[in-house]
Amino acid sequence: MDRLLVATEAERATVGALLRCCVREVAGPRGQVWQLTDHVSLRVGGVLIRARASGGIALRLGQGEWLRDGAWEPLSPEHLVALISEELGGDGNEEFAGQVAGSQAVMEALALAREEATPPADPWLASEQSLLHGHPFHPAPKARSAAKGDWLSYAPEAYARFPLRLLGVRDDVLVEEGDPGALDRLGPAPDGYTVLPVHPWQYELLDLPLGDGRLIDLGQTTGYATPTSSVRTVYEPDLDKCLKFSLDVRITNCVRKNAWYELSGSVELSRRLAPVFADLAETFPGTRWLPEPGYRSADLGTRLLEGLGVLVRCSPWGRIGAGVTPVLAGALAVRDLNPSDPLAWWRAYVERVALPVLEAYFRHGVVLEAHLQNVLVGLDAQGRPVEAVFRDLEGTKLVGHDLSGVRREVAAALTYDAERGWNRVVYCLFVNHLAEIAATLERRCPLRELWAVAGDVLAAYAETRGRPRRLAELLAGVPLPAKANLTVRWSRAADRNATYVPVANPLARPL
Repeated sequence: MDRLLVATEAERATVGALLRCCVREVAGPRGQVWQLTDHVSLRVGGVLIRARASGGIALRLGQGEWLRDGAWEPLSPEHLVALISEELGGDGNEEFAGQVAGSQAVMEALALAREEATPPADPWLASEQSLLHGHPFHPAPKARSAAKGDWLSYAPEAYARFPLRLLGVRDDVLVEEGDPGALDRLGPAPDGYTVLPVHPWQYELLDLPLGDGRLIDLGQTTGYATPTSSVRTVYEPDLDKCLKFSLDVRITNCVRKNAWYELSGSVELSRRLAPVFADLAETFPGTRWLPEPGYRSADLGTRLLEGLGVLVRCSPWGRIGAGVTPVLAGALAVRDLNPSDPLAWWRAYVERVALPVLEAYFRHGVVLEAHLQNVLVGLDAQGRPVEAVFRDLEGTKLVGHDLSGVRREVAAALTYDAERGWNRVVYCLFVNHLAEIAATLERRCPLRELWAVAGDVLAAYAETRGRPRRLAELLAGVPLPAKANLTVRWSRAADRNATYVPVANPLARPL
């Protein structure tokens, strides 16, 4: 692949992501965005910018340009970062600029590495490793930084595969909850020890006390694990399980480490959600989920308890129906979707994905984070959506549940109030997910027709549930909450403190 072309594509993707963030979080709230036929124009840092636009609120953008002395010139990432700094009154914010530049460099390296590697034959894993440009509304969607280690060796986007590191944990310092017994099949451990897999990058990053006998090094697995889209979660084919590791690496917004209360909380949720998903599957056939039945770690202080913690997660191949292929929703959002009947395909998609999420909230008080990386869509032999698989319990929350028997810190991490929970449902499901799939289908069918179908599906569901107020307001066209990723990165805040900004509701219909 031509390096200049790779660099150009990475630069264009970086500018596009920054511009989308600017429309939502910087220029939009200041009244400095205008829609002009097939272009969007905005003013940032006193400069007029434009780009060809489609996709509705998903904002699929062409080349960004800025107006200089009456002529339009290409907009570079460095220039746009400087304009954002000027607009936000910053001092240059070198950390922000560094994250943007680092993300762009990662995109370039990934594109080149993919040319020399072979994608997985497994269609699900191939979809997991297909997200070259990442979150479309994040200023640094591929940023990743760690104290040491070759990130490219572990990058799903570079089609990485690697053996896991195995430790033996002396039984008197072993910590586990639920049923992590599948891990025992990874290899033997000496008497008095239990096997504990570690992500090889995490093994490099942690200073492990291997000299006192509490932990011993058992070498590597004989087989190879495949990283999924989150980087730190891998598929282990010998177990047919997914393993969610801690990773002391900043990826986009967060250091991807399993807090102790998240480890315990995932096991607690797996117990509590079993009857919920049984009910959802009965009401909406094709609804699936991936439980996380247990975790294992070592009681060597909080840093290592969390740093070595690994969650066992069921794999999609063990949960889907016969003849169904799971595909990451995020991969569908960047594919050239070409169904023979786009409206029928979209109707089935909305029914499979949206209705169980709404039912979980309104009937069961469960907040599912149905964003593009947390949902696998089961496609039949004709490529039609027939199942939806929900995964990753870290962001799943409970509203109005009795958690009196659960440890205080765990209960606090599992709980949302109704307002916060609804905002999370709407953002993940509509803004992050359905809007992106609709934008991809726009090449086959007008957006207004797609959203009219979605509105019909949701309105029919609302009637069967007594038109819940929040859903009625959604159908009436109230603005949607969109997560402010640029703002949280600019302010150097923790991701859990991210706020929302309002965006137009594509379900709104003219009176």
